[in-house]
Amino acid sequence: MVLLRARDIGERGLIKLIWELVDRGARPEIRGNALPHPDDASALQLNDGRYIVIKTDMFVKRTDAPRGMRHFQMGRKSVVMCASDLAAKGARPRAFMHSMGVPSRYSSKSVLELVEGVLSACSEYDLTFLGGDLGESRDLLVAGFMVGFADRLIKRSGASPGDVLVVTGPFGDTASALEILLKGKRAPPRLRRHLLRSIYLPNAKVDLGVALAGTGAVSSSMDSSDGLAFTLHELARSSGVRLALSKVPVSSAAVEFAAIHGIPAESLALYGGEEYELVLTVKPGALEEAKSAAERCGSCLIPIGVVEEGKGVFITEGGAERPVEAKGWEHFKR
Repeated sequence: MVLLRARDIGERGLIKLIWELVDRGARPEIRGNALPHPDDASALQLNDGRYIVIKTDMFVKRTDAPRGMRHFQMGRKSVVMCASDLAAKGARPRAFMHSMGVPSRYSSKSVLELVEGVLSACSEYDLTFLGGDLGESRDLLVAGFMVGFADRLIKRSGASPGDVLVVTGPFGDTASALEILLKGKRAPPRLRRHLLRSIYLPNAKVDLGVALAGTGAVSSSMDSSDGLAFTLHELARSSGVRLALSKVPVSSAAVEFAAIHGIPAESLALYGGEEYELVLTVKPGALEEAKSAAERCGSCLIPIGVVEEGKGVFITEGGAERPVEAKGWEHFKR
């Protein structure tokens, strides 16, 4: 028998094996999740009809903190990561707690700066901080746990042919920032500051996600933090549909950065990650209602394609259609 290592099968392959094990012996109460795997969070319906929505996510310094990220920003991001997934489900986050692993060599000053970042994000998103657990570890890590509530859930599996595919903002800033941090690429000071801010200080679209869920116009939704292309493929796979893109939503900053270095701006938008936009499908005839809800939140929706019968993700450019590769961030694989 060949023993596969985590790096051989990747994060998603390992998760698949875990859920196969869970499902083999699942009792009825285990199957009661209103957002079953592989959705972005978990949920249970309460007696009053609302849903309690739960999310846990892990921030590990070695793999999740790009060069130059401050401890305050690490703590803040550990909250944003969870809040964004709740927003994608239409849930309003209410409380946050975490388990924190700290190497013995770490200074108390750095730990307190991280906790200040957590508390700042809790204030920003109107969350109650409930404390947590502290232990020793080889690398700094924060395992966040967030609880929220929703009147109406949006699954990733609800898209149907005829729906409009939309996103809540353009893409490419974070991929450009990682080109600067990981590969040493240069950018003018103004552009560099803008791009690095997208990595160091991300924002979850909580108000927007809740508002869109309230309209009933959205049929499916996902957070895009693993990259736009990967998110599109997961949305298509979960809903059993084909996504036909008419354009890739590239940010003006990514276009500028790509032109400086002679790299495809489209690739920066599709195959980055760490962008906490929402990728949604809107029911036929409901796009204007959804756009109005977004405008009331000071945001916008960008239509980028349609949902069709079939499988996969494709884009049409210059009259020719081509597939979009299913690439994105994945732990264990390098």
